[in-house]
Amino acid sequence: MLKAAIVLLLVATLVSLFSGLFFLVKDEGRSSRMVTALFVRVSLSALTIALIAWGFYTGQLRPGFG
Repeated sequence: MLKAAIVLLLVATLVSLFSGLFFLVKDEGRSSRMVTALFVRVSLSALTIALIAWGFYTGQLRPGFG
């Protein structure tokens, strides 16, 4: 369950990344939508890192490929 949440957050981060790129090209810097996309991306990344740390702390995630 935790791994699925982490993957979902990573996908959402990528969507936010590409939406920021779209707003950069489309708006040419005249709108705050790119700044909003950046804020969302940073928040999602911080949440992903927090979930990974929580997974290691609780033992749900282990280092390695096993």
